[in-house]
Amino acid sequence: MGGSSRPRWVAVGLGVLGLLFAALGVVMIFMVPSLIKQQVLKNVRIDPSSVAFGMWKEIPIPFYLSVHFFEVVNPNEILQGEKPIVRERGPYVYREYRQKINITFNDNDTVSFQEHRSLYFQPDRSQGSESDYIVLPNMLVLGAAIMMENKPSTVKLMMTLGLATMGQRAFLNRTVGEILWGYEDPFINFLNKYFPGMLPIKGKFGLFAEMNDTNSEVFTVFTGVQNFSRIHLVDKWNGLSKINYWHSEQCNMINGTSGQMWAPFMTPESSLEFFSPEACRSMKLIYQDSRVFEGIPTYRFIAPKTLFANGSVYPPNEGFCPCLESGIQNVSTCRFGAPLFLSHPHFYNADPMLAEAITGLNPDPREHSLFLDIHPVTGIPMNCSVKLQMSLYIKSVKGIGQTGKIKPVVLPIVWFEQSGTMGGEPLNTFYTQLVLMPQILHYAQYVLLGLGGLLLLVPIIYQLRSQEKCFLFWSGSKKGVQDKEAIQAYSESLMSPAAKGTVLQEAKL
Repeated sequence: MGGSSRPRWVAVGLGVLGLLFAALGVVMIFMVPSLIKQQVLKNVRIDPSSVAFGMWKEIPIPFYLSVHFFEVVNPNEILQGEKPIVRERGPYVYREYRQKINITFNDNDTVSFQEHRSLYFQPDRSQGSESDYIVLPNMLVLGAAIMMENKPSTVKLMMTLGLATMGQRAFLNRTVGEILWGYEDPFINFLNKYFPGMLPIKGKFGLFAEMNDTNSEVFTVFTGVQNFSRIHLVDKWNGLSKINYWHSEQCNMINGTSGQMWAPFMTPESSLEFFSPEACRSMKLIYQDSRVFEGIPTYRFIAPKTLFANGSVYPPNEGFCPCLESGIQNVSTCRFGAPLFLSHPHFYNADPMLAEAITGLNPDPREHSLFLDIHPVTGIPMNCSVKLQMSLYIKSVKGIGQTGKIKPVVLPIVWFEQSGTMGGEPLNTFYTQLVLMPQILHYAQYVLLGLGGLLLLVPIIYQLRSQEKCFLFWSGSKKGVQDKEAIQAYSESLMSPAAKGTVLQEAKL
C-alpha cells in the first residue's frame, strides 16, 4: 500500500512545484520589463548611489585627442595667387583626462559642474614629436587682415608697417608644441595696444591653449532623480538657457545633453542631441545601424549630411550664415570675428568645390566621418570617434601688403579626433550590472515557464499510466475467464456422443 502511494505523492509534489514555477514565470513575464527599467533608471541617473555616477564624474576609459595638421607646401606660390598645396602631418596623439569638479546638486533636480581637462603627449601613438616644425598660415595676420578689410586705408597702412616691423608674414614655421599650446607673439601685444578688445588673448597664442590643464564652462544638467523624462538634458550653460551667437531662435537653442550620456531605452527612431561649446551650437546625430561591441548591443549614430549644410541647402541652418559653400560652418561670431570655419575633415560631406580648390585633400567616409556607438538600453557610449576640422578663410586684402595676391580660399589648418573605447574593469562592471543581469532576468522567466510546464506533465503522465495499468489488468482478467469457459465447453463436446447423421472427419496425412 505504501509502495504504490509513494510514486503518486512524488508525482503530485512535482506537479505542484511545476505549477509554482509556471506561475512564477508568468508573473516574471509581466514584471521583469518593469524591474529591468527600474534597475536601469536607478543606475544611469546622476546620483552618487548609481552605477554610472563614477563614469559620469570621471571618465574611466582611455580618451585620446589626435591632431592632424595640413602643412602648406607652397606658401610663396600661394602669395602669387597659385592654388594651395597641403600635406597632412600627424597624428600627434594626447591622452586626455577629464574629471568633473565643483559638483553642486540643486533643488530643481539639476546638478552644476565644471570639467577639468589635462592632456599628455603619447610618443608611441604619434607620427612625430612636439618639436616638429610645420608651415601653416599665420592665423593672426591673415585673420586680422580679413577683419580689417573695411577699415580706413590709414589704419590698414599702419597695420602693414607694424607687421613688417615685427617680421610678421602670411605663413609661419613653428613647432607642434608652440602651435598647439602657445607661443609669445609681438603681434598680439600690438593688437592689444592699438586695438583693445579685438582679441581676448593676453599672453601666449595657441590653438588648444585653453584646453590643457584648464576648467570648462559651467554646465547645469538634469539628474533624472525626480523627473526621469529630462535626464542628462542641459538646463543651462554658463548660466544661459540659450546662446546669442547666431541669427535665429532655433540656432541659438541649447538642445540635448552635454555630450557624454543620453537618456536610456533608445530606438532606431531616436537621435543624439548635444550642445558643443567648441562648435558654439547644438548638434544632432542620427541612427545608422545596429552593432555589437564586446558582446554589448549598440546603436551607431552618425552626422547627417545636413549638419554643416548652408541655408540654401538646408533652410534651418540659415541662422548660422553668412555662409560660403555648403558643408562648412562659419564660426566667426563665436571666435571674435576671425574668419574660421568648422567642417568634417578634408571637407567630407561638403561641396566638392572646397576640396577641389586645394591640392592634397582626399575626403574618405571611412577616415573622416564621426560616429558614436551607444548602448541603447542605458544611453551610455561604448565607442566614439568625433572628428572636426578647423579652416581659415584667406584672401588678398587691399592695403595690407602681407596678403599678397592670395586668391580667396578656405584653407584647412588642422583636424582633430576625440576618441574613446570602453574596456577593462569599467567594461566588465558595466556588462555585469547593466547588461548581463537584465539578460539573466529576461531569460529566467522563460526557463521557469518551460520547466514548470515540464514538471506539470509528470502527474499527468503518471495518472495516464495508472489508468492504463488498471485497464490492462481488468481486460486480462476478463479474457482469462472467457477462455476457461470455452475450453471447458469444448472438452464436454468431445466426451458427448455424436448426433445421429453426423460424419466424423479424419485428418488426412
